Amino acid sequence: MLLPLRVLKGYPRTVLPMVCWLFSLLLFLPAQVHAQNDLDRRISIVVKDQNVEDVLKKIEKLVGVKFIYSREIIQSKQKISYQAQNQPIQTVLNEILNPIQITYESAGNQILLKRITPPASTLKKETVLGAEIPVTGTVTDEKGNPVAGVNILIKGTTRGTVTTSDGTFKVLVNSEEDELLFSFLGYKTQEVRVGKQSSINLTLRDDNKVLDEVVVVGFGLKNKKETVSGAISTVNAEELSHASTVTAAGALVGKIPGIAFRQTTGRPGSAPAIEIRNYGTPLVIIDGIQKDYGSFAQLDFNDIENISILKDASASIYGMQAANGVLVVTTKKGKRNQKPTITLQSYYGLQIPAGYNKPADAATYMKAIVQDETYNNVPDAARTINREQYDKWVRGTEPGFQSFDWYNYIWQTRPQIYGSLNVSGGSDNADYYISLNRVEQKSMLRNFHGFDRTNFQSNVNFNITKKLKVGVLMNGRLERNRQPGLPGDDYDFALQAAFRNLPTKRPFVNDDPRYPGISAIDPQFSYGWINEEMSGKYESQIRIMQINGTAEYSIFDGLKARALVSYWYRNIRNDLREKSPLLYRFDQPTNAYTIAYQGNARYLERNVENAEEMTSNVQLDYEKTFAKHHVHLVTGMETKLANYSRVYIWGNQEANGIPFLTTKSTANVIDAIPFNQSRLGVLGRFNYDYDNKYILELSGRYDGSYFYKKGKRFGFFPSGSLAYRISQEGFWKNNTFLSQKIDEVKLRGSYGVLGRELGSALTYITGYNFNQGSAILDGRDVVSSRITGLATDNITWGRVFVLDLGIDVGLLGNRLTAGFDWFDRHQTGELASRYDVLLPNEIGFSLPAENLNSDHTKGIEMHLSWKDNVRDFNYFVGGNFTFSRWITGTRYKPRWANSYDRYRDLGSTEGRFRDGSFQLVSVGQFQSWEQIANHPIDQDHYGNTTLRPGDYIYQDTNNDGYITDLDMKNVTYRVNGGTPWLNFAFQAGASWKGFDFRAEFAGGSKFTYEQQWVMRYFDGNTNVSQYLADNSTWYKDIWDKNSGFNIGKYPLLTKGVNNWMNTHWPNSNWQTNVTYMKLRNLEFGYTLPDRMIKKAKLSGLRVYVSAQNILTLTNMPGGLDPEMTANSGIAYPNPRLVNAGFNLKL
Repeated sequence: MLLPLRVLKGYPRTVLPMVCWLFSLLLFLPAQVHAQNDLDRRISIVVKDQNVEDVLKKIEKLVGVKFIYSREIIQSKQKISYQAQNQPIQTVLNEILNPIQITYESAGNQILLKRITPPASTLKKETVLGAEIPVTGTVTDEKGNPVAGVNILIKGTTRGTVTTSDGTFKVLVNSEEDELLFSFLGYKTQEVRVGKQSSINLTLRDDNKVLDEVVVVGFGLKNKKETVSGAISTVNAEELSHASTVTAAGALVGKIPGIAFRQTTGRPGSAPAIEIRNYGTPLVIIDGIQKDYGSFAQLDFNDIENISILKDASASIYGMQAANGVLVVTTKKGKRNQKPTITLQSYYGLQIPAGYNKPADAATYMKAIVQDETYNNVPDAARTINREQYDKWVRGTEPGFQSFDWYNYIWQTRPQIYGSLNVSGGSDNADYYISLNRVEQKSMLRNFHGFDRTNFQSNVNFNITKKLKVGVLMNGRLERNRQPGLPGDDYDFALQAAFRNLPTKRPFVNDDPRYPGISAIDPQFSYGWINEEMSGKYESQIRIMQINGTAEYSIFDGLKARALVSYWYRNIRNDLREKSPLLYRFDQPTNAYTIAYQGNARYLERNVENAEEMTSNVQLDYEKTFAKHHVHLVTGMETKLANYSRVYIWGNQEANGIPFLTTKSTANVIDAIPFNQSRLGVLGRFNYDYDNKYILELSGRYDGSYFYKKGKRFGFFPSGSLAYRISQEGFWKNNTFLSQKIDEVKLRGSYGVLGRELGSALTYITGYNFNQGSAILDGRDVVSSRITGLATDNITWGRVFVLDLGIDVGLLGNRLTAGFDWFDRHQTGELASRYDVLLPNEIGFSLPAENLNSDHTKGIEMHLSWKDNVRDFNYFVGGNFTFSRWITGTRYKPRWANSYDRYRDLGSTEGRFRDGSFQLVSVGQFQSWEQIANHPIDQDHYGNTTLRPGDYIYQDTNNDGYITDLDMKNVTYRVNGGTPWLNFAFQAGASWKGFDFRAEFAGGSKFTYEQQWVMRYFDGNTNVSQYLADNSTWYKDIWDKNSGFNIGKYPLLTKGVNNWMNTHWPNSNWQTNVTYMKLRNLEFGYTLPDRMIKKAKLSGLRVYVSAQNILTLTNMPGGLDPEMTANSGIAYPNPRLVNAGFNLKL
């Protein structure tokens, strides 16, 4: 059943009548559509390297006409390639038949084909000119491969030929003055004068005109690119294929405008945060099905055909969950009438650690200790080390005084390996694509295993009859993570170990790995015991399986019905076992190892989750062209039913050797009982264009969610967009300069309402939390429950109003293309609670949230690209940027105690940027005691008596002579979180005779990084940061407090946060407004020409070397990875990756 009846329960009765009305509208469309001239009807067709007879048969099936011809006029082996989108039949026939000297006549539904007979004048001229001159040659593509089916015409005549399967041709010309026209699908038409040449070899050039591209925006929803009126960007498989990332999300970074990105961690299997215009996490549609962001991120991007990004009101077709924009992913399918093609891809890469906050060596660590003790007046007898010992650490040559490099020990160069095998092809009535992929990303942390993923994809489509098509898509994946089991977050624990393990210690006693020693002040951080055997193990497995079934039935010419049913299942299993540490020392007198430290904390947990989702989508689709009027109407209904269950148990096992829990050792069990989560949407979309020039789109969705109470579940989300292709006007085409220099100018605008699902499910129901404390009643301990809070009837979906104005242009033969958009997004109905309705404290809960507030997001985006060739050398260069920032909207009855509080309250003052933080503004550093004594501003509230050289000088913003909170200003953006407000990317590439090169840069700006912990001071429980030490202020003689100062970028390096007001008061010197650019991908490749691989019976072979994140330009302090958000600089950075691979086709 496509739509379970229980899904409809509680939904308005207006839904089904609306669907019936829309369906009826389609069924009663004018019957006169059959009466139009057959040759004026428009069709879409794509053929590649097919016999002319087969192409004619395909047109017969599409149109219902019958070709009448003699087999003598069509060569049985003559093959052509051709593509047309929504073109009149007469245009299609002219372009197919003229090059092979065939004309036609139409009579009813019959079309008579016949040979073109040259006019008598032409015959006479040819006789006068003399004998025909034979010209032969070969046509190849840019990689040197022969191209079959290239149309070759003698200019000014209807005579010509086509190239054979090996790219060769022979044509008879009458004169050296004749010119040959070479044309082929996807390439520029080229003219070559014959002259004295008896042999002409030609290389085809890519055609930069991409207006016939089809933009897919969902199941059954697509437009020609030239008639798209919304802000929709696309990226195709070719662009994605050059990435070396583990995730599909990583492959998308920098490819198109409108994408804000940040990969805050390089942990194996992790994906970057992707947001459309900084709106938030987008809705993801994969082959017509709504999925979560993780499902997209963990796709193998080599299985993706294209991605469309809906950035404006065009997303309203997805209703209540489309407020943050939509990523529409279409996976690969086979191609009809294509022989089976087997593709094998693989690469082997090395991950190199970079961008991490490095700990100091032993000499620097000891230097910091000495300075801190000097600053705190520690007497010589009580010092940690004396001068003689310090000098030994500085020299680092004597046993027992040699520094241990924990960074190089913990961080390792590890492999990343990828392999993919797919087979695709098709016949007249079927196509198929089947693939199997696997990627392994080893962890760069010592003794950590890493991540691996296996993906399977199968997409098969059949024509059951001339009118009925069906398809079955199956995909699945297995993700696995494995690492040692450690307290808290396993990775964070190990990352801290690089600093917590001291450079004066080693991991093992006597360097014997059987006996881990104490190497950290907190013994549990000693890295020697961090491995699966000693510390335990964490394993995570995610299994996902999905099956889609599709059907499409042609009711009559122009009207189709289609349906989609999908079942999705996910299983998650996490197993964690943490052992207590056991560390050793060596006892010299007894020559034996003894226990130096034994912990007693052990932990074990199991987590199992199951998820099921059932989706159905039924549609009616009507598309027709009446002369120059083209209309397209789609209406349908979508349902989704889901449930998610979970069982979680944890406890403390009795001993390290016990791998299970008992009733005694179990501390907690959570059994999350699932409930059905249902959604229903009715959608409609109407497209109209006149002569591909004036374009209109109207769409809307009536959407409902289980989140809200009956009566507030549904909302209607409409949108509209207009576009005007002024370059298609007659005055433009008739102007020599405009028509030859400016190929495309399209003005467009859109406005609509998107939905936003706010709050949490079932908040309209009062519930209870069980096991919330206990009480003694009648002498017995009774488990108590607590009310979840007040139920609310006042929450429903939020409305997001989106306005977008844009322009697209193509210049100089579409070699230069550009686009610009300005957008304004207004979010209404944001949740907040009323503060002016008071509840007694004894109740124990507060007022629920309601739809009270609003916010804005405004910005611009732009892209620019150039693509051209110089003979055999092809090249391209391009770039894009997106600037988008949050602005505070209305707030429920905002209030402030004074104007200063209002000035500081960015999140409640309408019209202000709602990001950043307030801090003192540093305008320099004190260089001497004299400068401190003469400083006119009381900075420390003690007459500057606690200041010291190297401390910061703060701006007295209000000029009152004192430094206080009133002097703080907001000079930052989002601090240590979120995507940058400005994202940009640049790409460049070239190819020449099989060699190819590509470089992709991506970066961001207008976000803030604030230093804390080991990036700000010397923590007495850890090592010191080498960067901080190298850039801090030092005594000229670290043993003498009165020796003077060597002023560094940062204040005097001492332990802890002493002298808080002067060195650690929130101030701009610890904050950096970051700008960065990464060479995200660099690739060199070579495609072997056919003549070199035919002997091996291969269809194609490309080999390449590439590098990822190989170069970073940034003002980030300490050379840290600018995408990280950890304020200490202790995070798993994005690795540099260098690899080599190949792509083989059979």
